Order: sequence, then structure tokens, then C-alpha cells
Amino acid sequence: MQKTAFIWDLDGTLLDSYEAILSGIEETFAQFSIPYEKEQVREFILKFSVQDLLVQAAEERKLDVEMLNQVRAQSLAEKNAQVVLMPGARDVLAWAEASGIQQFVYTHKGDNALTILRDLGLESYFMEILTSQSGFARKPSSEAATYLLDKYQLDSEKTYYIGDRTLDVEFAQNSKIQSINFLESSYEGNHRIQALADISRFFKAER
Repeated sequence: MQKTAFIWDLDGTLLDSYEAILSGIEETFAQFSIPYEKEQVREFILKFSVQDLLVQAAEERKLDVEMLNQVRAQSLAEKNAQVVLMPGARDVLAWAEASGIQQFVYTHKGDNALTILRDLGLESYFMEILTSQSGFARKPSSEAATYLLDKYQLDSEKTYYIGDRTLDVEFAQNSKIQSINFLESSYEGNHRIQALADISRFFKAER
């Protein structure tokens, strides 16, 4: 019998990291004299992504987006201590492990994600951790999910991508896997949660 699998997003899902991310963007923008409006930036990165924000800023100001990326990555790495777990994160990871659920990560964070997970003592929960430096097309492309489904022989009907943004639901939909998300969605494979603790309750109710 095929087992259930969870593929986790990190920022805003397992990690409460948006304040650190916003602070890193603010420092990066200041270095390049780019105006910074915190709430506008927060709204933009939740709707799209940090990468989209940097590309837009680079195009508007005729800057090298790679330089922006390097400065932001360095700034963010210095803020690892500000990144904390979302409420219930450790409990749901431990429950999933005890339940025999295979767990993976696919995040747009760089390899700094590995350091954060190691520092928080979470690394051992995951069979494989894919970051932006793993070489896959960015979400909502299904490339990373296809890799995991094939490599680990996962059942798409029992594989869930767990995230907090519309982009994450679109990734699940494009990958033809299930979605667990903090948002409502028209995708019939999406299951909305309001807290991470809802995940174990959902699976217990399904049995």
C-alpha cells in the first residue's frame, strides 16, 4: 500500500520567518537606494515571491538582479536567529513521522534553509530537502514534485504540498497532487487549514 507523503513549504508554513525576510529586503533596498514600503512589500511577496520583487526592482532601476540576490541572501543569513517555528510545527512533524508519513521540503529559500532546519533540530524529519539551489524550475512549475514522485515512488493522490500562498496551491495543482494550505482555493484538491494542528485532525477524521 502506498504511503502518505508531505512536501512542505517553509516560509509562513513551518517557519515564522517573514519579519526576518522583510528586514533583509529593507537592508538590501537601502543599500541600493530603493524606496521601501513594508506593507506593500509584504503584500507583494505573499502574492508573488521575493524573487519577483527583486526582478521588478532591478528592471525599474537598471540594476543587476544577481547583485540584489547576493546582498539579500547575505543579509538574510545574518538573521537566522530571528527565524522561529510556526505554532505547532514541531508537533505536527513528530506526529507525521510517528504515523509513517514520508516528509520532504521544497522551498524557494536557498541552501541557508538547510542551516536553519539544522539549527532548529528539524533536519532529521525530512527524507530530502529541495531548495532554490537544487536546480528545479520555480513554483508553480511541477518539476520538483515530479522529481520526488518519481524518485520515491509516491502516490500523487496521497501526496500533499503544504503551504501558505496561492503559488503553493498552484504548484500542487500543476503537479496533480493534493494541497493543504492556509488559504481557500477553487482547486478541488485543496484542504484549508487555519493552524498546523488541523493537519493531524484532518487525517484522523479521514480514517
